[in-house]
Amino acid sequence: MSGRRSSAGDAITLYRDDLPDGLDLGRSVAVDTETMGLNPYRDRLCLVQLSSGDGTAHLVQLVPGRPGGAPADCPNLKRLLSDPSVLKIMHFARFDVAVLQRTLGITVAPTVCTKIAARLVRTFTDRHGLAALCRDLLGVEISKQQQSSDWGAPELTPEQLAYAASDVLHLHALWERLEALLVREDRRELAQACYDFLPARTRLDLLGYEDPDIFSHRA
Repeated sequence: MSGRRSSAGDAITLYRDDLPDGLDLGRSVAVDTETMGLNPYRDRLCLVQLSSGDGTAHLVQLVPGRPGGAPADCPNLKRLLSDPSVLKIMHFARFDVAVLQRTLGITVAPTVCTKIAARLVRTFTDRHGLAALCRDLLGVEISKQQQSSDWGAPELTPEQLAYAASDVLHLHALWERLEALLVREDRRELAQACYDFLPARTRLDLLGYEDPDIFSHRA
């Protein structure tokens, strides 16, 4: 494991294969992932982004080097993501939790998801993507230009690193706004029930129960 400051800016630190020993990101950490595609059964996890909400981002690049292309063991990253005392703040947690659980063999909890929160309280719009929420609720513009780039490349570009960091740098502020809306609309408890169910929902997805949906009345 090695760490280096990114040329994309001093607020971004890139590590290879694991977080450093002793890094404390506090009791809540924003988490996102970059993969080779959007199929959690097929596509390799390439990068895990984390932020404690202090304006800095810690990026862990998982480089395949073991049989079957598995990443390094990354015990510090696993410990953080499975720590029941650390809240993980995500956007579209259903995908990220599935990829992390499949790749790292851990249960990622507890979590909250800003996309779920937005869908519960912003029923007047279908704009629930991260860029739209940051613009509408925080007045922050983030670029999605690098979203479909090659995240499996051995060396990531400064543009890729800046994009990856932007996906976690604003999640604490975004969750604060959305949680207040959940409370206002009396849906905070319902949201929490959804978040508590996420590890089971993603296990069902990984077992192939996304379609058919076992909760559907359809035969």
